[in-house]
Amino acid sequence: MKNETGTTPKFKMKTSVHSEPALNELFFDGIRDLYWAENHLLKTLPKMIKAASSAALSKAIENHLKETEGHVARLETIFDIMGKEPIAKKCNAMEGLAKEGEEIIESTEAGTATRDVGIILASQKVEHYEIASYGGLLQLAATLGLTEVATLLEQTLEEEKAADLILTEVAEEGVNYQASEES
Repeated sequence: MKNETGTTPKFKMKTSVHSEPALNELFFDGIRDLYWAENHLLKTLPKMIKAASSAALSKAIENHLKETEGHVARLETIFDIMGKEPIAKKCNAMEGLAKEGEEIIESTEAGTATRDVGIILASQKVEHYEIASYGGLLQLAATLGLTEVATLLEQTLEEEKAADLILTEVAEEGVNYQASEES
């Protein structure tokens, strides 16, 4: 079965939309959590851009900031599809990951590749959290028969994976080596 983008989804759809209320609530709780997380990133990513000295790293984070705006919009679309108000639930994991990123910035010297490596590491931790969250919710949406929601989650999941790969490329293409050469 092909979706509207012409690709075959990588998940199995349940045909019935009737499901256990507790499972639906768990799903919505995850969506609310991601909504808070993505909105928090909209405030955090500009700080990372400002702290980065590598042009490639700054550009990668700037691009992901624009994508993150789209992620928030997709989540709002999901709330709309489900007939729910877009209400965020504080994401303790994202709050902790963002704080860790801020601590890296505070503990490293401005303008160094070492700081850039730290920003990459902190950013990849965020991406991996998001990949796990979107991946799990995608499968749950499929189980619940929420085809349109699953498609939106899959789009964001693919963008999160791509962002992680770009960060790896920035590290591999020089930032890590430059940091190893700093005294």
